[in-house]
Amino acid sequence: MARRWVNRPEGSNWGEFGPDDQRGRLNLLTPERVLNAVREVETGERFCLSLPLDYPGGRLLNPRRFPPRLFATQRGGLANFNMPLHITDPRLTDVVCDDAALICLQYSTQWDSLCHVGGWFDADGDGEPEIVYYNGWRGGEHVVGPETDRPGDEFTRFEGSQARALGIENMAEACVQGRGVLVDLERRHGSARVQVGYEELMRIMEEDGIEVEEGDMVCFHTGFAQGLLDMGRAPDEYSLHHTCACLDGRDARLHDWIRDSGVAVVIGDNYGIEDTSVPLPPGDAPLAMLPLHELCIFKLGIHIGEMFYLTGLRDRLAELGRHRFLLTAPPLRLPGAVGSPPAPIATL
Repeated sequence: MARRWVNRPEGSNWGEFGPDDQRGRLNLLTPERVLNAVREVETGERFCLSLPLDYPGGRLLNPRRFPPRLFATQRGGLANFNMPLHITDPRLTDVVCDDAALICLQYSTQWDSLCHVGGWFDADGDGEPEIVYYNGWRGGEHVVGPETDRPGDEFTRFEGSQARALGIENMAEACVQGRGVLVDLERRHGSARVQVGYEELMRIMEEDGIEVEEGDMVCFHTGFAQGLLDMGRAPDEYSLHHTCACLDGRDARLHDWIRDSGVAVVIGDNYGIEDTSVPLPPGDAPLAMLPLHELCIFKLGIHIGEMFYLTGLRDRLAELGRHRFLLTAPPLRLPGAVGSPPAPIATL
């Protein structure tokens, strides 16, 4: 099929995996690379890389997202939880529990899909920018509706083609599995809020003997997720927004490294990978509020993982003198979703 754009953003890879590509750099997780990742398994130890999904707790990290809410389904007008079925038939001995959840898909450990971040960009070459997403998928009109988090208060959304084409189900169908590579930023910087750019990242990788190859899934450990666990679902606002290292989202050389290294996904144990609280630079030139999200999701088709729990894995890898492992991290297969909690597992 013909490509759906005339202009593509500078530094993007639109079209390199085909005009209708919906998976981005997940295309690099080839069977051969999965086999190489399996060869990293030596001890058979496994690590759960997800936080409990009711962390961080509260709404201080992102006021638009709320903790999960569990509630019972109904059976005959009664809560279908600890329900003895002899209520309906005295012969029955079953006791049933059945529940549902109202959940913000990006409240805790999460994947960002390729329809999470788009751009205001003239892709069709008519001289006027429009809403567009990775590989030129169109976003349609901005949807206006009530801001609500109550079940049933729904409104039509996802009217553009981007959610139908780039929803998180594409990531699930790609069977996210490959070689993970862990980079430990906390060992150098502790809990300090620092911006790690290209030069500092290269120094850390050289000193630690870390190599990143095309198709690798790079994981940055900062200690942030461990801090969330330590606060026990009662986080303080300062710690949420002023602790632990982030990548320097406006470092052009770091952008070049992400582009040229061929990383398949980028994962952090922090919120946003880059510092989401940094003020915008002065001037009138157009720019992205979250430049690493723009680069990875919009331009390169790189899914971003946030608030993965990496500390236990980091500790064991350090004991073994290793940095590589088998990573299995599929999202929910929920068509049209912008993000999803995964159930990620590292196997050593």
